[in-house]
Amino acid sequence: MATDIKESVRPVDAAALLALLPTRPRVLALGEPTHGEDDLLDLRNDLFRQLVEQEGYRTIAIESDCLAGLLVDAYVTTGTGTLDEVMAHGFSHGFGASTANRELVRWMRAHNDGRPAAEQVRFAGIDGPLEITGAESPRKALTALHRHLAELVDADRLPCTAETLDRLLGADDRWTEPAAMMDPTRSAGQSAEAAQLRLIADDLVALLDALTPQLTTAGPREQWDGHVQRHPREQWDRARLYGRTAVGLLRYHHWTADTSPGRMTRLIGLRGAMMADNLLALAERGPVLVFAHNSHLQREKSSMRMAGRRLEWWSAGALVAARPGADYAFVHTALGTIRHRGVDTPPPDTAEGLLYTLADEHCLVDTRRLAAALAGTSPTSRESPWFGYAPFDPAQLAATDGILFVKDVGPQSWSVSSKAHGAS
Repeated sequence: MATDIKESVRPVDAAALLALLPTRPRVLALGEPTHGEDDLLDLRNDLFRQLVEQEGYRTIAIESDCLAGLLVDAYVTTGTGTLDEVMAHGFSHGFGASTANRELVRWMRAHNDGRPAAEQVRFAGIDGPLEITGAESPRKALTALHRHLAELVDADRLPCTAETLDRLLGADDRWTEPAAMMDPTRSAGQSAEAAQLRLIADDLVALLDALTPQLTTAGPREQWDGHVQRHPREQWDRARLYGRTAVGLLRYHHWTADTSPGRMTRLIGLRGAMMADNLLALAERGPVLVFAHNSHLQREKSSMRMAGRRLEWWSAGALVAARPGADYAFVHTALGTIRHRGVDTPPPDTAEGLLYTLADEHCLVDTRRLAAALAGTSPTSRESPWFGYAPFDPAQLAATDGILFVKDVGPQSWSVSSKAHGAS
């Protein structure tokens, strides 16, 4: 069997990765089984550089705040701000502390310097402005969308004035109350003001949709949230992002105030839906490499334990893959050891254990060949002694387009924020 399995192993490079797939996917999803390990992010960076230079990919999207990510994108495309500033403020979940993420941003800026916009690489976050302790205020997204539309149409076409919007939003700390995640009665998400804001957000998005022909064909004009001249399509994409985020945040806050037993399942499902919508919007402009936890990208239903309960939901990857014509591929990353976390050599009867005996350092695995080699056998599911590592489930082999196997991960070089969404 070892010889058969070895035939499924490939070197780690972009050409070998795409050779695992029937066509070049528009959405190429690369998962990680844990956060906080720069060894994995270094491999991601190498693959992204090769995908850009050899295969025409132009966007990388990661599991980070979609609005904060605009700061990173502005830096890598125009040089706005400094590297230190965008690492401090352009990432959520503590991901800006990663040396590998810093190197990614530095390389993207250097690559783009002097290139025309059409040839530049872009950065995006796909997550909502969310942490496990709660969600951000919808103020930024709502006011930016309202301001944009106010510059395009007469005031009587808007559902409210800027002053009314500000009054209904109130103080931001009523939205970001940390106790609301565990105590729904502390949430403002089902207040009378929140209900009115949901209607306003819906009307603003509907108005934006109605103006689509005008906004995508008009001549260039000054960007509505800065001084940089941008193509009309760029401005329209930005407005749609603010609209999606405003609607998503208000919906998330509404269900944060819910007291039913399905509350947490609803919230994590809403997070997945926000990620999926952001990813689909990015794919409209060209091929994108998305990097996030395996549980956010896999085709099978995802699960995790939180507050003593098992939660199950359809992830962003599952939602995107289910869309007709989405052209989605998912490569699962699995690990041999994370010894500084107590994750030692995998048992030989697990999928990771079988690969561990064959890999020198890291490799790509053709899952179709691996499945054929394992036919008639039943690898067991590995149990991790550390909650932060999610082992590969052999039952998901058929729903996975490839595996990136990393034999050993060294000591971690940065820490995920205590506010991050658990292990995922």
